Amino acid sequence: MVMKHYSAEFRADAVALCESRPEATIKQVAADLGINAETLRNWIRAAGSGRPRGRRSTAPSSVPVVPSALEAEVAALRRENAELKKEREILRKAARYFGGGDGLVNRCQFVEDHQRRYGVKRLCRVLGLARSTFYYWRRTASLRAVRQAADARLAALIRTVHRASDGTHGVPRITAELRDGGEVVNHKRVARVMKDTEVNTKYVGDITYLPLSGGTFRYLATVIDLASRRLAGWAIADHMRADLVIDALHAAQRTRGHLTGAIFHSDHRAQYRSRAFADACREAGVTQSMSAVGSSADNALAESFNATCKRETLQGRRGWDTEREAHLELFRWLHRYNTVRRHSRLRHRSPIAYGQALRATSTTLAEAA
Repeated sequence: MVMKHYSAEFRADAVALCESRPEATIKQVAADLGINAETLRNWIRAAGSGRPRGRRSTAPSSVPVVPSALEAEVAALRRENAELKKEREILRKAARYFGGGDGLVNRCQFVEDHQRRYGVKRLCRVLGLARSTFYYWRRTASLRAVRQAADARLAALIRTVHRASDGTHGVPRITAELRDGGEVVNHKRVARVMKDTEVNTKYVGDITYLPLSGGTFRYLATVIDLASRRLAGWAIADHMRADLVIDALHAAQRTRGHLTGAIFHSDHRAQYRSRAFADACREAGVTQSMSAVGSSADNALAESFNATCKRETLQGRRGWDTEREAHLELFRWLHRYNTVRRHSRLRHRSPIAYGQALRATSTTLAEAA
């Protein structure tokens, strides 16, 4: 079974986030962070933290509890305990499905594989999956398979043409070559297949300010996978020194395992032009790329991410009241962005779910090439 390892800082932030949101259930917080609810419960217990379990009875102590009521309560607790055991059993089995992230596709596949033993309703509830989503996923499985097979076949042809041109042909010429070979295809589809085939190869990043009350700021640096839009690494600090962007790069390394051969694109900020960041990229096996001076369009993806992040976390406020509030809200949103938030450019899937689909396609391409 593949187990994910979380840093002490991540565990502490997760517990703090849970404590700061008493209106949310542990399952809801866990879903936002892409972790199992039982894992989060264990961290809360280990930290000695507690959450309200509901109101205690306000009945005066002098009123005796009738045996029938007590028996009913005991029976209810036994049923609840049995259900919790089932949930733990389900989550233990589900863990092996989520080694690469708790993606929507993985959850659907787990329900499909275990529905006879546990039932669709219970599985969807435990995994935080809408039953309508599962049934739609199952209903459209054959169509997806046909589409993925067609894309895999086209990608293999594209690679053949690209290699034959010594890597010089772009979308228009590759489209023309394919048509001459009898393929019925347009340039838009060729462009899509060429672009959407491999993760952990191209990244973009930027720095944005986080306003606090009193006119002070914190700063967020990001490293975003261009193929899957996944936020692979990020760092927050009270400064804009080169250490900020280096910490974000190192976080991406930990997430991906390695960045060897990847390209990292940024603007011309001094932090990205520093010798320290260049050394960090070289040690990670990363090639640096920078926008044209004075051009913001080249780094539009990272800037759009920053704008979305602040818009959805601040929700019209001018800033956060405290540094702790800013940290916890961003901790939640940044993880939720990867695991839950649907992206229009990713065919309305989350970055992790989309990245898993890309890796599956890349494997198919490699076998077909």
